[in-house]
Amino acid sequence: MRIGILTGGGDVPGLNACIKAVTLRAEEEGHEVLGIRRGWAGLLECDPDDPESVAANTMELNAGVVRTIDRTGGTILHTSRTNPANVRPSEEPAFLRSGRQGDEARDHTPHVLRVIEALKLDALVPIGGDDTLSFALRLHDEGVPVVAIPKTMDNDVHGTDYCIGFSTAVTRTVIFIHQLRTSAGSHERLAVVEVFGRYSGETSLVSAYLAGVDRAIISEVPFDVEKLAQLLMEDKRANPSRYAMMTISEGATMVGGEMVMGGTADAYGHRKLGGIGQITGEALKEITGEGIIYQQLGYLMRSGSPDSLDLMVAINYAVMAADLVIGREFGRMVALRNGNYVNVPIGVVRQGVKRVDVGALYDVEQYRPKIRHVDGKPMFLY
Repeated sequence: MRIGILTGGGDVPGLNACIKAVTLRAEEEGHEVLGIRRGWAGLLECDPDDPESVAANTMELNAGVVRTIDRTGGTILHTSRTNPANVRPSEEPAFLRSGRQGDEARDHTPHVLRVIEALKLDALVPIGGDDTLSFALRLHDEGVPVVAIPKTMDNDVHGTDYCIGFSTAVTRTVIFIHQLRTSAGSHERLAVVEVFGRYSGETSLVSAYLAGVDRAIISEVPFDVEKLAQLLMEDKRANPSRYAMMTISEGATMVGGEMVMGGTADAYGHRKLGGIGQITGEALKEITGEGIIYQQLGYLMRSGSPDSLDLMVAINYAVMAADLVIGREFGRMVALRNGNYVNVPIGVVRQGVKRVDVGALYDVEQYRPKIRHVDGKPMFLY
């Protein structure tokens, strides 16, 4: 078999380990692996009639190529947020522009299907979050043999308890929070730490829980900044070092407000998030008169090498996906459920984004994790 593999959406630690393990498992059984560069953009921008275009958008993978890639973060295949089913004129390759009328987005899925056939791919292994996997589902519906691997720092893909990248993102965040305590304490300030999380506040919730942060604002629950200010001032007065800290999801909203977004929507309809922490910090300063430290962690959460948990899950997911492909069990997504590795129908991604169980895990009055009893709760507290 000839197996295609790609990574889409935001990079996370563990992707290279996943690519390596798929390649080695497939090669062990006598199969070939072709890397697709820049996610779905590699298939969209590939002109199968042009050898140079094929070379620019693909990468032959074998044991020699992937030998050391698992030692670093990111993805050697690169990534993009391209959606071939919704291609704007500015993203459309020149060789696909014939017949264009107006500025409407066009669906180039038929071209992608042609490229998959021209590259002689017998199966496709996409690694991504809900956006990337939504197009994988489209290809599955079109008859393409697909086995998906979930990754996202937000840990918000339906059908699995865990997505590659989540553990490292939380680990990084906890480290940065503890480092930031020295400055917050030295200057006796309120510290606002903004973390990724568009619709799911799990990174804010779990990071705050593990780092012992005073308050945590999550995407699922709009917050009253006056009330938040009061709570943080109580926390500061109770702290011998005279400071207080909070985390906030980038997708959080004030009561009656909206997400803080900028730029134009991407191919999946999402605008860039970021800045709610700064706005919250400015409001807290105005209300309390206190000095504020605002820190947006952003890409620091997803940079660098994976931790041991992300390495383990990435490698195991990869081996499972390769075995499913070799066994010709398509239309599946590898997953973790109740502590066990399983595979589920790829159609679970149609259920949208997985979100925090607010009633079980969050105190909406005190703006903090509510995790007093963990019996029966999932390991990753989603």
